[in-house]
Amino acid sequence: MSEKKEVLLSVQNLVKRFPVKGGILGREVASVKAVSDVSFEIFRGETLGLVGESGCGKSTLGRCILRLIEPTQGRVIYKGQDITQLGASDMRKLRRNMQIIFQDPYASLNPRMTIEEVLGEPLIIHNLAPTRADRQKRIHELLDLVGLRREAVSRYPHEFSGGQRQRICIARALAVQPEFIVCDEPVSALDVSIQAQIVNLLQDLQKELKLTYLFIAHDLKVVEHISNRVAVMYLGKIAEMAQGDDLYAHPKHPYTKALLSAIPIPDPNYKKDRVILQGDVPSPLNPPAGCYFHPRCPIAQDKCRVEAPSLAGVSDTDLTHQASCHFPSEGPLPTNRKSPSAHVAGASV
Repeated sequence: MSEKKEVLLSVQNLVKRFPVKGGILGREVASVKAVSDVSFEIFRGETLGLVGESGCGKSTLGRCILRLIEPTQGRVIYKGQDITQLGASDMRKLRRNMQIIFQDPYASLNPRMTIEEVLGEPLIIHNLAPTRADRQKRIHELLDLVGLRREAVSRYPHEFSGGQRQRICIARALAVQPEFIVCDEPVSALDVSIQAQIVNLLQDLQKELKLTYLFIAHDLKVVEHISNRVAVMYLGKIAEMAQGDDLYAHPKHPYTKALLSAIPIPDPNYKKDRVILQGDVPSPLNPPAGCYFHPRCPIAQDKCRVEAPSLAGVSDTDLTHQASCHFPSEGPLPTNRKSPSAHVAGASV
């Protein structure tokens, strides 16, 4: 009998709209629907990967969960407590348990603060190291944890490489001993070789410190490597969610299939069947009726144009693999095939 997983965080019907103002009086004339009725759970100790095109609402969702941006509607339940109802004082205390690693490691560090000041600030705010000696000890532990030399404490952010700065940002997030971390595209601004180092560091820290991640990224291969489950987002909604291996091997939503078909394979002998989507992503100012994806969907039917699908299990026997699609089992599935000439060339080696 499988062990029941503990839900650490639950997002329920989360909505975020940004007002658009215009006219002489600057009144609200429309709203950008950045996140639209999103619900999911994150289990303790897992990594939930969140992928999608630029502008689909991934980062906004992550920041709403932490209340760095206030959600318009919905609930965020952390360890049984609705944090959307907490006041500023209680929320500040809770931030010890919930941290974030930002995308740009340089922009998220104060250029006028030394690394000792950067890492010491959260310790002072949360009263975790009352004396300077205590802070220095903890700062040295954090630098050791992320693979930086202790001599770094007296230096400034501009004196480090991009990968080193991201290690400092990781150390800052770990300073208050959190349980849950939102990794908001933590490797997208780094070189490929450095990306692998940071991803491996995050995995090692997760095992050592028993952390839980929401890992937001564009790179589907990085998400596949680090995530237990993967959620695919499109125009503010979750299009598909499943165990990582299941989603990559058996995608059900046409949008997921199109994304996976675009992953480059580093082998010139392989020919890939691409799923090319027609048209552009609709504007979040005025999303289409029914299924948001139907204007670009190769299998859209009349029902898709008038009725919005809900995120549900793709079959009665598989409730863990969910898709927001009326016809989740239909549509082309990308496959890889070798060309005849390439196969001959490979066989002669």
